[in-house]
Amino acid sequence: MNLVTDLAIILIAAGAFTVIARALKQPLILGYIVAGFLVGPHLGLFNIASTEGVEQWSEIGIIFLLFTLGLEFSFKKLLRVGSSALITAVVKCIGMFAVGMVVGGAMNWSTMECVFLGGLLSMSSTTIIIKAYDDLGLKKRPHTTLLFGSLVFEDLIAVLLLVLLSTMAVSNQFAAGDMAVALAKLAFFLVLCFLVGIYVIPSLLKWARRFLNDEILLIISIGLCFLMVALAELAGFSSALGAFIMGSLLAETIEGEHIEHLVGGIKDLFGAIFFVSVGMMVDPAVIGQHWPTIVVLTIVTIVGILFFSTAGALMVGEGIKNSVHVGFSLAQLGEFAFIIASLGCSLGVMRDFIYPVVVTVSVVTTFLTPYMIKAADPVCDWLYQVLPARLIARLDLSDTTQRDSTAAANAWRHMLRNYFLRILLYGVIIIAMLVFSNLYVEKLAVRFLPSMSTWLLHTLLTLSLLFFISPFLYGFMRPARSSRDDITLLLKENKRNKFLLAALSLIRIFLTILFIFLAITVFFPFSVWSLLLLVVAVALFLLMAQLSLRRLSSIEQRFSDNLNARERMAQARRPITTSIQDKLAGYDVHVDHVVVSADFSYIGKTLREMPFRHHSGVNIIEIARGSRHIRIPSGDERIFPADRLVAVGTTAQLEDFKSIFAANTIPQPQEQQDFAVLNGLVTEVSPLAGKTLRETSMRSAGCMVVSILHDGELITNPTADMSISVGDTIWVAGERKSCQWFL
Repeated sequence: MNLVTDLAIILIAAGAFTVIARALKQPLILGYIVAGFLVGPHLGLFNIASTEGVEQWSEIGIIFLLFTLGLEFSFKKLLRVGSSALITAVVKCIGMFAVGMVVGGAMNWSTMECVFLGGLLSMSSTTIIIKAYDDLGLKKRPHTTLLFGSLVFEDLIAVLLLVLLSTMAVSNQFAAGDMAVALAKLAFFLVLCFLVGIYVIPSLLKWARRFLNDEILLIISIGLCFLMVALAELAGFSSALGAFIMGSLLAETIEGEHIEHLVGGIKDLFGAIFFVSVGMMVDPAVIGQHWPTIVVLTIVTIVGILFFSTAGALMVGEGIKNSVHVGFSLAQLGEFAFIIASLGCSLGVMRDFIYPVVVTVSVVTTFLTPYMIKAADPVCDWLYQVLPARLIARLDLSDTTQRDSTAAANAWRHMLRNYFLRILLYGVIIIAMLVFSNLYVEKLAVRFLPSMSTWLLHTLLTLSLLFFISPFLYGFMRPARSSRDDITLLLKENKRNKFLLAALSLIRIFLTILFIFLAITVFFPFSVWSLLLLVVAVALFLLMAQLSLRRLSSIEQRFSDNLNARERMAQARRPITTSIQDKLAGYDVHVDHVVVSADFSYIGKTLREMPFRHHSGVNIIEIARGSRHIRIPSGDERIFPADRLVAVGTTAQLEDFKSIFAANTIPQPQEQQDFAVLNGLVTEVSPLAGKTLRETSMRSAGCMVVSILHDGELITNPTADMSISVGDTIWVAGERKSCQWFL
């Protein structure tokens, strides 16, 4: 019962102090850490009997934190945020890593402690920044694309750091060869998990969709998470890496957003335990003894991150204002700092006092985050006043004026990218199949076929292996479809290009033959007979080319469908908004929407009569009315209740646009809350779909349908024989609870 009592104390304290944190408008993480500090063993206010049990729960908390972080992550998001975010994140991480090494050395810390200090100082807090931007209403600012993009890359860098620092701590040296092997092993593991996961997991979830409910989907998701954790630990990586990988794989599925919602409560519970356990490690005696170190690291964190983040943003041409905002927003230590510090202490390469020092620095910088974000604007104004005009003009020079590239240069770039990407992806699959066959297949075959002769068994296994890897060998050797036009253009551009293109083809053919040879030597020892078998195998491979092509096309099609399923569904739901948001990324022009209230004073009037364009300057690009989408509406289009207006404009224009709605909407009296008029869209699962008003028996429940919007026509006081169709918008009057049940 000691663990139950400990959990009761921890969760009650966490709940109490998060209420206080919310009242003081501070991040909840601060409340958790303060709660852990007060219930921890160092103050002695409460008797926590089983700190080992709490540590085990906190390890599960780390797994769920990384799992949900992966659910918010997307491999395709890395491509969308672009090179600007990557450069900003890399400049900041490398700069702070170097600063950490220097500062640690100046404080006479060991070499490994300096390395871990550099790693943890590089990590800002995605959770804290997103929460602060939500609270301050700044998510539509022009610099947020770069800021959130750099946080995406930082999360990936942090996961890689966990692996690399673990390897360095175990070997306790900086052997370049070992680090290169560790990086290659990590890259191989990531690519293999991505390819197999995207091919298998969405297909399984799609097949089982009709059997899934929230409970089953939650259990399957958590089971897959811990399965990947086990595989990662089996491969020699951390549990956090496995949880992150599975989260990022599930994020690419159609159910990704739903899974994120289902896991949210569990993540909050175990996350609270993790952060409380972080606070329990804070010893006030250590803080008092090492307060100069805390002050130094706090100043180094704020000033260093501010400098390197701003410098990175300036390097990619974001201008002074956006760069300063990015720098001031990132100036804090995040959750990964706790995890890296905890890893160093658990591996015995960092002294125990460093952990509470890091936690204290993180608490101070987290507390200062909202004030740092608010300070960015006055600092920008001051910089524009003191900096020379020539320097300002140079720093604010937009990087959108890129150099024009010739068609040939673009073709080379596109063709080489596809060339190496194809070699990487198919090469990883082939190598994984060869390794698996070498380690496990023969043992399984001998167990199930003990009486078969060795030569015959090896022949059957070799033929089976060649059959299974043949489509991937064909994909490895064959150029991508998108590269064929590039190759044709390059051959027309310059006849000498054919020599380099031929060399690239020969390299690919040589590697293909090498893989076939390796497949033969998996079960047959190298000899002259191996070379003869190689010739036979190559001939069989060429004869089966057509079959391999069909299998390859089927595999590639399924992979592409699984990879793009969630994106296609989102585009189908928001065809206009999604495409325009992508085109406007990086500019202070955004897409937003407002749902027209039934109490809006301009109901029934045309867009031309609205004050939107005249007062706010926005453009209405779409009106979503029930299941209809009126795109690029004319000025004569009238506005009805429950219309969803999609508008395009700058941040200031959209704020004015929303204020017009707030100023022209009649507030409902408080005394009418029990009796309400509510509206909603009739869907396929609605209890009203396909029924007449008489068949719904709504009057017996104390409510009635007063209006129906059907095919763009607003019908008031409908008759009892009128049928309700999917896509209709209905207004129901009556007791609020009864109306909400029908809607």
